Amino acid sequence: MEPILRTEQLNHLYSAGTPFQHAALVDVDFCAYRGEYLGIIGRTGSGKSTLVQHLNGLLKPTSGRVLLEGEDIWSDKALTRAARFKVGLVFQYPEYQLFEETVYKDISFGPKNMGLSGEEIDRRVREAAAFVGLPDDVLEQSPFALSGGQKRRVAIAGVIAMDPSVLILDEPTAGLDPLGVEQVLSNIQAYHKAKNATIIVVSHSMEEMARTADRLVVIHEGKIPFQGTPKEVFAHGHALEKMGLGVPQVTRVFSRLRTFGADIDPAVYTVEQAKNAVLAALGKEAE
Repeated sequence: MEPILRTEQLNHLYSAGTPFQHAALVDVDFCAYRGEYLGIIGRTGSGKSTLVQHLNGLLKPTSGRVLLEGEDIWSDKALTRAARFKVGLVFQYPEYQLFEETVYKDISFGPKNMGLSGEEIDRRVREAAAFVGLPDDVLEQSPFALSGGQKRRVAIAGVIAMDPSVLILDEPTAGLDPLGVEQVLSNIQAYHKAKNATIIVVSHSMEEMARTADRLVVIHEGKIPFQGTPKEVFAHGHALEKMGLGVPQVTRVFSRLRTFGADIDPAVYTVEQAKNAVLAALGKEAE
């Protein structure tokens, strides 16, 4: 299967040529496939945010290439501009970037810059608002009068309204309470299912990634040491812990049970899998 988005030997230096030079990415070969839900995990400073800012042309590689649908986004100015609409990026704490008088105007900002008709802009604004669970009566309110979770959803809707082929979210649940986390994750999953868009989520939460992502990419010191399904990646539990990441808590529990002699599958990384594994060990079928 051909990736919709990939990098070839991607390198990025910050403060190049100065005593403060730092290699944020080192020969990174990364890919994302059409329609997949991909998680990027790594500790703070690992290079996660630097990588995703290359994927829609916000950062230019020091060397290497970024290819969108097989074309180098830096080979032509038109391709660079197109990439910024086709690959939507929601920054960490995006609510701090809200600036318009109303929620409607904030969500419509991107579509307006695309040169769309008023009718199409209106359709996209309302569709995007629905995806993130914002009712119509919120659209005429000031975004600054909303709760933190609602502001986050407005910011996500503003990117969704551009109808990107790839939607990237950098720590989309950071700072939210448990209810807010569940709402945002549910919104993202609903959009993924409805649009079959490629979703890339940057997170440090192993639990969130374990239950939502089809595939995981681990970033450590600007490189990709592991990638694969959650089961494949979490099988490297010891190495992940040395990188400061670890594995989901339920995985640690089941691994510990295994060391105590329990006849139980240690390859568990979600609560639902844990339930099924326990029932199987007890000789019962999951309901």
